[in-house]
Amino acid sequence: MNDRTCIVTRESGPAEDMIRFVAGPDGSVVPDLKRNLPGRGCWVKAERRHVDEAARRKLFPRALKESVTAPDDLGALVDRLLMKSALGSLALARKSGVVVTGSAKVDAAIRSGKAVMVLHVQEAAADGVRKLDQARRALVYAGGPDIPALSLFTGDEMDLAFGGGNVIHAAVLEGMAANGFVTRAHLLHHFRGGSATNSDRYAADAAKETETE
Repeated sequence: MNDRTCIVTRESGPAEDMIRFVAGPDGSVVPDLKRNLPGRGCWVKAERRHVDEAARRKLFPRALKESVTAPDDLGALVDRLLMKSALGSLALARKSGVVVTGSAKVDAAIRSGKAVMVLHVQEAAADGVRKLDQARRALVYAGGPDIPALSLFTGDEMDLAFGGGNVIHAAVLEGMAANGFVTRAHLLHHFRGGSATNSDRYAADAAKETETE
Protein backbone atom coordinates (compact mmCIF):
# COMPACT_ATOMS: atom_id res chain seq x y z
CA MET A 1 0.00 0.00 0.00
CA ASN A 2 1.32 3.40 -0.99
CA ASP A 3 -1.64 5.40 0.34
CA ARG A 4 -1.16 8.29 2.71
CA THR A 5 -3.64 10.30 4.80
CA CYS A 6 -4.02 14.04 4.29
CA ILE A 7 -3.77 15.94 7.58
CA VAL A 8 -6.40 18.45 6.36
CA THR A 9 -9.13 16.32 4.79
CA ARG A 10 -8.28 13.09 6.64
CA GLU A 11 -8.82 11.31 3.34
CA SER A 12 -6.42 8.63 2.08
CA GLY A 13 -4.87 8.58 -1.36
CA PRO A 14 -1.70 7.69 -3.28
CA ALA A 15 1.47 9.50 -2.29
CA GLU A 16 1.79 10.76 -5.87
CA ASP A 17 -1.30 12.93 -5.29
CA MET A 18 0.03 14.51 -2.11
CA ILE A 19 2.83 16.75 -0.87
CA ARG A 20 5.05 15.48 1.94
CA PHE A 21 6.28 17.88 4.61
CA VAL A 22 8.98 17.46 7.24
CA ALA A 23 10.42 19.52 10.06
CA GLY A 24 13.49 21.51 9.07
CA PRO A 25 16.54 21.93 11.32
CA ASP A 26 15.46 25.50 12.06
CA GLY A 27 11.98 24.45 13.21
CA SER A 28 10.25 25.42 9.96
CA VAL A 29 7.94 23.27 7.88
CA VAL A 30 9.76 22.09 4.75
CA PRO A 31 8.08 20.73 1.58
CA ASP A 32 9.63 17.42 0.52
CA LEU A 33 8.62 17.12 -3.13
CA LYS A 34 10.91 14.15 -3.77
CA ARG A 35 9.62 12.39 -0.64
CA ASN A 36 13.10 11.41 0.48
CA LEU A 37 14.05 13.80 3.29
CA PRO A 38 14.82 12.07 6.60
CA GLY A 39 12.61 12.23 9.64
CA ARG A 40 8.92 12.01 10.34
CA GLY A 41 6.75 13.34 7.56
CA CYS A 42 3.13 14.32 7.09
CA TRP A 43 1.02 14.57 3.96
CA VAL A 44 -1.32 17.13 2.43
CA LYS A 45 -3.36 16.74 -0.73
CA ALA A 46 -1.57 18.42 -3.60
CA GLU A 47 -3.86 21.43 -3.80
CA ARG A 48 -2.79 24.86 -2.68
CA ARG A 49 -6.01 25.48 -0.77
CA HIS A 50 -5.27 22.48 1.45
CA VAL A 51 -1.66 23.52 2.05
CA ASP A 52 -2.81 27.03 2.96
CA GLU A 53 -5.45 25.59 5.28
CA ALA A 54 -2.94 23.32 7.01
CA ALA A 55 -0.73 26.34 7.71
CA ARG A 56 -3.62 28.54 8.81
CA ARG A 57 -5.03 25.91 11.18
CA LYS A 58 -1.55 25.11 12.53
CA LEU A 59 -1.92 21.41 11.79
CA PHE A 60 1.77 20.71 11.21
CA PRO A 61 3.04 20.66 14.84
CA ARG A 62 0.59 17.92 15.81
CA ALA A 63 1.16 15.92 12.63
CA LEU A 64 4.95 16.12 12.87
CA LYS A 65 4.97 15.88 16.68
CA GLU A 66 7.36 18.80 16.83
CA SER A 67 7.13 22.48 17.62
CA VAL A 68 7.37 23.68 14.04
CA THR A 69 6.25 26.86 12.33
CA ALA A 70 4.76 26.99 8.85
CA PRO A 71 5.59 30.17 6.91
CA ASP A 72 2.65 32.33 5.93
CA ASP A 73 3.51 31.86 2.26
CA LEU A 74 3.86 28.05 2.42
CA GLY A 75 1.39 27.56 -0.42
CA ALA A 76 3.29 30.03 -2.60
CA LEU A 77 6.57 28.33 -1.71
CA VAL A 78 5.25 24.92 -2.79
CA ASP A 79 3.97 26.47 -6.01
CA ARG A 80 7.41 27.90 -6.80
CA LEU A 81 9.10 24.57 -6.08
CA LEU A 82 6.64 22.66 -8.25
CA MET A 83 7.09 25.18 -11.06
CA LYS A 84 10.88 24.99 -10.84
CA SER A 85 10.72 21.19 -10.99
CA ALA A 86 8.38 21.28 -14.00
CA LEU A 87 10.54 23.80 -15.88
CA GLY A 88 13.66 21.74 -15.29
CA SER A 89 11.92 18.64 -16.58
CA LEU A 90 10.62 20.56 -19.61
CA ALA A 91 14.16 21.64 -20.43
CA LEU A 92 15.30 18.00 -20.35
CA ALA A 93 12.40 16.97 -22.58
CA ARG A 94 13.32 19.70 -25.07
CA LYS A 95 16.92 18.53 -25.16
CA SER A 96 15.68 14.99 -25.80
CA GLY A 97 13.80 16.20 -28.87
CA VAL A 98 10.25 15.51 -27.67
CA VAL A 99 9.07 19.13 -27.69
CA VAL A 100 8.14 21.22 -30.73
CA THR A 101 7.39 24.94 -30.79
CA GLY A 102 5.59 27.35 -33.07
CA SER A 103 1.89 27.34 -34.01
CA ALA A 104 2.31 25.38 -37.25
CA LYS A 105 4.37 22.57 -35.72
CA VAL A 106 2.13 22.40 -32.66
CA ASP A 107 -0.97 22.23 -34.86
CA ALA A 108 0.57 19.39 -36.87
CA ALA A 109 1.57 17.51 -33.72
CA ILE A 110 -1.99 17.79 -32.41
CA ARG A 111 -3.70 16.65 -35.62
CA SER A 112 -1.32 13.70 -35.99
CA GLY A 113 -2.08 12.56 -32.45
CA LYS A 114 1.60 12.65 -31.55
CA ALA A 115 1.22 15.41 -28.97
CA VAL A 116 0.48 14.41 -25.38
CA MET A 117 0.29 17.95 -24.01
CA VAL A 118 0.04 21.49 -25.39
CA LEU A 119 1.54 24.46 -23.60
CA HIS A 120 0.59 28.12 -24.01
CA VAL A 121 2.36 30.93 -22.22
CA GLN A 122 0.00 32.86 -19.97
CA GLU A 123 0.27 35.95 -22.18
CA ALA A 124 -0.60 34.06 -25.38
CA ALA A 125 -3.06 35.85 -27.66
CA ALA A 126 -6.58 34.44 -27.52
CA ASP A 127 -6.68 33.96 -31.29
CA GLY A 128 -3.60 31.74 -31.30
CA VAL A 129 -4.94 29.65 -28.43
CA ARG A 130 -8.33 29.35 -30.13
CA LYS A 131 -6.82 28.03 -33.38
CA LEU A 132 -4.95 25.29 -31.54
CA ASP A 133 -8.06 24.52 -29.50
CA GLN A 134 -9.86 23.93 -32.79
CA ALA A 135 -7.22 21.35 -33.74
CA ARG A 136 -7.58 19.65 -30.36
CA ARG A 137 -11.37 19.64 -30.64
CA ALA A 138 -11.26 18.22 -34.17
CA LEU A 139 -9.10 15.35 -32.97
CA VAL A 140 -11.53 14.54 -30.16
CA TYR A 141 -14.52 14.65 -32.52
CA ALA A 142 -12.69 12.25 -34.84
CA GLY A 143 -12.30 9.77 -31.98
CA GLY A 144 -8.72 10.70 -31.11
CA PRO A 145 -7.25 11.47 -27.69
CA ASP A 146 -8.14 14.54 -25.68
CA ILE A 147 -4.82 16.38 -25.53
CA PRO A 148 -4.66 18.66 -22.48
CA ALA A 149 -3.64 22.27 -23.03
CA LEU A 150 -2.14 24.10 -20.05
CA SER A 151 -1.06 27.68 -19.41
CA LEU A 152 1.31 27.13 -16.52
CA PHE A 153 4.15 29.52 -17.30
CA THR A 154 4.75 33.12 -18.23
CA GLY A 155 6.80 33.89 -21.31
CA ASP A 156 9.86 34.62 -19.16
CA GLU A 157 9.44 31.33 -17.31
CA MET A 158 9.05 29.39 -20.55
CA ASP A 159 12.22 31.03 -21.86
CA LEU A 160 14.10 29.51 -18.92
CA ALA A 161 13.26 26.04 -20.21
CA PHE A 162 13.92 26.84 -23.86
CA GLY A 163 16.95 29.07 -23.47
CA GLY A 164 15.11 32.02 -24.99
CA GLY A 165 13.43 32.04 -28.37
CA ASN A 166 10.21 33.81 -27.34
CA VAL A 167 8.20 30.56 -27.26
CA ILE A 168 4.43 31.13 -27.17
CA HIS A 169 3.05 27.67 -27.96
CA ALA A 170 4.67 24.26 -27.56
CA ALA A 171 3.66 20.63 -27.88
CA VAL A 172 5.14 17.79 -25.85
CA LEU A 173 5.32 14.63 -27.92
CA GLU A 174 4.73 11.05 -26.85
CA GLY A 175 7.72 9.13 -25.56
CA MET A 176 9.48 8.11 -22.38
CA ALA A 177 11.50 11.33 -22.37
CA ALA A 178 8.28 13.32 -21.96
CA ASN A 179 6.77 11.34 -19.08
CA GLY A 180 8.59 13.16 -16.29
CA PHE A 181 7.49 16.57 -17.46
CA VAL A 182 3.90 15.51 -18.12
CA THR A 183 3.61 14.15 -14.58
CA ARG A 184 5.06 17.34 -13.07
CA ALA A 185 2.92 19.59 -15.27
CA HIS A 186 -0.28 17.82 -14.24
CA LEU A 187 0.72 18.06 -10.58
CA LEU A 188 1.38 21.80 -10.85
CA HIS A 189 -1.86 22.33 -12.75
CA HIS A 190 -3.79 20.37 -10.12
CA PHE A 191 -2.06 22.22 -7.28
CA ARG A 192 -3.29 25.50 -8.77
CA GLY A 193 -6.86 24.24 -8.84
CA GLY A 194 -7.08 23.25 -12.50
CA SER A 195 -9.20 20.44 -13.87
CA ALA A 196 -7.53 17.50 -15.54
CA THR A 197 -9.13 17.49 -18.98
CA ASN A 198 -11.44 19.23 -21.42
CA SER A 199 -12.93 16.01 -22.81
CA ASP A 200 -16.24 16.44 -20.98
CA ARG A 201 -16.63 19.94 -22.43
CA TYR A 202 -15.83 18.68 -25.91
CA ALA A 203 -18.32 15.84 -25.52
CA ALA A 204 -20.99 18.29 -24.41
CA ASP A 205 -20.27 20.54 -27.38
CA ALA A 206 -20.52 17.56 -29.73
CA ALA A 207 -23.85 16.51 -28.21
CA LYS A 208 -25.26 20.01 -28.67
CA GLU A 209 -24.18 20.07 -32.31
CA THR A 210 -25.83 16.68 -32.88
CA GLU A 211 -29.07 17.90 -31.33
CA THR A 212 -29.21 20.89 -33.66
CA GLU A 213 -28.52 18.92 -36.85
